Amino acid sequence: MNGLDWAVLIGYFAVMVAIGVWSHKRVDSVSDFFTAGGKMPWWLSGISHHMSGYSAVMFTGYAGIAYTYGVTSFVTWSFPIAFGIAIGSKLFAPRINRHRSRLHVSSPLEYLKNRYDLRTQQALAWSGMLLKIVDVGAKWAAIATLLSVFTGVSLNQGILITGVVTAIYCTIGGLWADALTELGQFVIQLLAGLTMFVAVVLELGDHGGFFGAWDQPELQGHGEPLVGPYGTVFLLAFLFIKLFEYNGGMLNQAQRYMATPDAREAERSARLSAVLWLVWPVILFFPMWMAPLLVESQKADGSDSYALMTEQLLPHGLLGLVIVGFFSHTMAMCSSDANAIAAVFTRDVAPVLSARAREWGERSGLVAARVTTVVFLGLSMAVATQVDSPAFKDIITVVIKWVAGLMGPIAIPMMLGLLRPFRRSGPTAALTGWALGLVAFWLVNYPIHWAVDGGVPLEYQVSVPLAVSLVLYVLIGYAKPEDTPERLAIIDRVNTDGDDGSAGDSAPAPVKEQVRRRGA
Repeated sequence: MNGLDWAVLIGYFAVMVAIGVWSHKRVDSVSDFFTAGGKMPWWLSGISHHMSGYSAVMFTGYAGIAYTYGVTSFVTWSFPIAFGIAIGSKLFAPRINRHRSRLHVSSPLEYLKNRYDLRTQQALAWSGMLLKIVDVGAKWAAIATLLSVFTGVSLNQGILITGVVTAIYCTIGGLWADALTELGQFVIQLLAGLTMFVAVVLELGDHGGFFGAWDQPELQGHGEPLVGPYGTVFLLAFLFIKLFEYNGGMLNQAQRYMATPDAREAERSARLSAVLWLVWPVILFFPMWMAPLLVESQKADGSDSYALMTEQLLPHGLLGLVIVGFFSHTMAMCSSDANAIAAVFTRDVAPVLSARAREWGERSGLVAARVTTVVFLGLSMAVATQVDSPAFKDIITVVIKWVAGLMGPIAIPMMLGLLRPFRRSGPTAALTGWALGLVAFWLVNYPIHWAVDGGVPLEYQVSVPLAVSLVLYVLIGYAKPEDTPERLAIIDRVNTDGDDGSAGDSAPAPVKEQVRRRGA
């Protein structure tokens, strides 16, 4: 990088902070901070939903998969996401939106206290927060790794730089700042992605051209959709996992659905995100598929291949634009995660831990939300410094194995609890499925993995915990139905049509009020 590249990068950081400051004017309440007051247009929500699913892991971990195996990086990652969101646009998006309009909640998990009980809500809230700290830590480490390639700054310095800038704008402006910066980041990503795509296509003239390049020896097998550890079972597992994860199981995407004015707008938002996930990653991945022709990775997993290629192909200025694109991915996801976790803590956890928190007004609630956002970001940055430690191994291991494997036990009760066919499943089914799903993750990834020659295949490491949680959730629901009138009323409110707010008068009191009444 030279002075021009640094100018582009610093200018980007300045614009993100400016958007945060401007968004501050739109945040007058806790609802504004966490759900944009239900006033976000569907197209902005859809772009924000799409962008909040990316991070620099795509340009490190998934770049390594693309470098090594080719198009399977798309087939087993972005395609399952697009497929899952498309289904979720009908199945989950409208119901999650009704959380806010019908149940008057600001956190994706706030309704669980009434749908199940306090214990279930707290179990899912605490495990979700802890998982997100690890997940976001991996994202910080990914962008810091890229920054070190380009600038030579240390991993910890890179984590600190990106974390501080993100903390400033998302703490000041809440979900509005997240969504507006994600819109700007989408435009930057569009320019950077197309720039890199064109640069690589021009380089392919010496390698058989756009179509002939696939016949080169370096790309042997790169056109196969399912190769290596990413086979049919892995694809089927990810189709199921991403259905839950990207429709709200990881919390931040649920907020995008909640932020739209009504259920119909939430559905349109999800459809836009699904289309973007189906089309745009092809443009981003193509240079990574061609990377073996153009660069030689210095790392065994190929995770540095995309960074090396950008340095080789792009002139200064454009190089800075692509680096900004890396930052835009990670900052979009991490800021949205921080907002989601702040919502869970201030709305779901704090009122249970402290009588004082149950008395928070709008001003004190906003202060608590902002403080929680900063604390979460600080903890995730601390974890980021340990991502390459023996406990976590590498970045892609954290993202694929830990996040995908642990997400299922948390998401199953949260997501399926919205649907009428699972109305019999109550707190016993939810807690048992959650607990034994976590136990299954530990068994499959550690004792059994160590005992089996060659280890447990990756597809089973990520799918078994979700399968255990799902089966137990359904079977226990039938064996011990807990569909009380109060729980059925919650399900009815999020499943019925009509989003004019008329149902709001009959909706249950906010969780904070109910905790106060019960003296929790």
